[in-house]
Amino acid sequence: MKSETAYTKFVAALVTLLLLLLSFPAGRLAAQVVGGTISGTVSDKSGAVVANATVSVKNLATGVATAVQTNVQGLYSIPNLLPGNYQQTVSAAGFETAIRNGIVLTVGSQMASNIEMKVGAANETVEVSEQAADLQLESSTISSSTNSQTIVELPLNARSWTDLAQLQPGVSTIHAMANVSSTDRLGRGYGVELSVSGGRPQQNNYLLDGISINDYTNQAPGSVLGGNLGVDAVSEFSVLTSNQGAEYGRTSGGVISAITRTGTNGFHGSAYEFLRNSALDARNYFDPPTIAPFRRNQFGVSVGGPIRKEKTFIFADYEGLRQSLGLSNVDNVPSLTARNGMICNAPDCTTMTNVGVDPLVAPYLNFYPKPNGPVICPFLDSNNNPLCPSGVGDTAIYSFSGSQIVTENYFTTRIDHRFTGKDNLAGSYLYDNSPSSQNDEFNNKLIFTKTKRQLVSLEENHLFRSSLMNSFRLGYHREYAAAPSGSKAINPLAADTSLGYVPGDTVGFIGVPGLTFFTGGLSTQTPAEYNWNSWQVYDNVFLTKGKHSLKFGGNVERIIDNQSTPSQPGGDFEFSSLPDFLTNNNANPSDSLTLIADAAGIASRRRVRETIFGSYLQDDMHLRSNLTLNLGLRYEMATVPSETHGKLASLQHLTDPVVIVRSPLFSNPTLRNFEPRIGFAWDPFGNAKT
Repeated sequence: MKSETAYTKFVAALVTLLLLLLSFPAGRLAAQVVGGTISGTVSDKSGAVVANATVSVKNLATGVATAVQTNVQGLYSIPNLLPGNYQQTVSAAGFETAIRNGIVLTVGSQMASNIEMKVGAANETVEVSEQAADLQLESSTISSSTNSQTIVELPLNARSWTDLAQLQPGVSTIHAMANVSSTDRLGRGYGVELSVSGGRPQQNNYLLDGISINDYTNQAPGSVLGGNLGVDAVSEFSVLTSNQGAEYGRTSGGVISAITRTGTNGFHGSAYEFLRNSALDARNYFDPPTIAPFRRNQFGVSVGGPIRKEKTFIFADYEGLRQSLGLSNVDNVPSLTARNGMICNAPDCTTMTNVGVDPLVAPYLNFYPKPNGPVICPFLDSNNNPLCPSGVGDTAIYSFSGSQIVTENYFTTRIDHRFTGKDNLAGSYLYDNSPSSQNDEFNNKLIFTKTKRQLVSLEENHLFRSSLMNSFRLGYHREYAAAPSGSKAINPLAADTSLGYVPGDTVGFIGVPGLTFFTGGLSTQTPAEYNWNSWQVYDNVFLTKGKHSLKFGGNVERIIDNQSTPSQPGGDFEFSSLPDFLTNNNANPSDSLTLIADAAGIASRRRVRETIFGSYLQDDMHLRSNLTLNLGLRYEMATVPSETHGKLASLQHLTDPVVIVRSPLFSNPTLRNFEPRIGFAWDPFGNAKT
């Protein structure tokens, strides 16, 4: 009841505030959703405002022009424009026509362009030489943008455009990442984890053409290599580090927003290839005398142009990546003496005990390669020097050069169409497929990993009048990730079901202190996968009343997450020491359970469902020509995750003896998720310097 009452009050407050603001005289429109905004004041030489002046901005690349009129306060605003170079033309009865060139609009920016008119005939033209101040005088959001030239020309390892976010203050990378072929990495996602202003990576929101592209872990998107190809397809991207407006939801951290390139009035294209090769690399400390081979080829082609000049434009980009990465594997394996059952005695290994090798264990020693490196002494003195005679010990080093093979294909296209001067439509499609294969720790099997992403977006903008515009956006984001997605035996024993712990399975995991962990045969590589689907709908209204620039709207996101994540496929035997392993002794004699394995039917697919709702109201009040006050309120809530067959387990209370399996997962304690926003942008001296 309290939650319902709070929600009712919130709706009432929104309606009251909207009705109050509608009582002001009509005029200015100012807002930003995906693109940028050009706004300002039109006045005469005396400083008096000029009402009903026609302000037109023309994209020089496409020739598309958008025109509005100033309100009674002389204010104008043209929102949601594509990034690029613009020419501004202002005309009014009794004044010379003013033209300003050199306006560069970046993604998400809110540029103020104030125009001073001169008395004269309308057919006379004066060019405004003073450039618009490159200051964000409309918003208190802390942000920065990166244009296409910077994205393309800066050297990028693997050419991932999201890596450039690290150039912004307050953005850092988390480098502690698991191997791409492991389920640990699958559970953390494949994208490069970014911390924005000290926040957690799961707190950020990534947008492409206004559609959230966060992965199934709510972190950065990325292929199996962790990157985001398509550098040549990204027009610009921005990083909002703090003080985002109320229109931004689904985040308590930063917002990384990119917009794809559009075609222009002229055909332009490019072809490229980038090469890395181990012949140019230095040997690292762990490499054998012969450096592990490494080859990476990135190649692609992009083209864009008009289908119909100044009406319909298309852009497309393909990028391929072929990588063969040599891996220097250094493993701890049983020494030759240990393989025969001889174990060192303390304290200096000068004597040995023959513990023997249990006949049941002997076949499993064939999964551990014979050493080809130095023997490791288990006993050290106070200075960490070995006490054993040379070449004596229980474990030894085995090293070999493996490889990781990645084949990635990335494609994106965008179409823009201008129906009229007040109505335009844009659609984009992205496809990214990146399978890989990699040897395991002892070269017993090949492990396959795969990520596949698709994105479809559609946006329609309609200008009803100079003070009212609507932007509707529909998007679908699909992501598939599997680690492993399958495996193939190199050592035939990896496919031998006679060595399995579970009937019908191959050998499982084996953990022995001092030895490299053995990840088992083919059964342990039962696919662990996520099938993530996100349907998104957004609607944003831009309305101007007097000196109030209003933005309000809402969004709905439906999440369909089908996942299969087995815990212990094939089973796991853990031993407390190497002698226990050789003699097949229980790891813990007081424990009757020696094998950990998934029970039959437990590792079934889960079909999780969740819906996110959001609504907001943002008011940018232009109190003075150099002072803007930003006030906003957002309400956002997510439904409790549910499973279509009720297969979700939770511990209701810490003192409960068992978990409860049910759906939904828990009870939502509150629906009062209100997010107030307040800020201001002030140029105190009016000289665009402070």
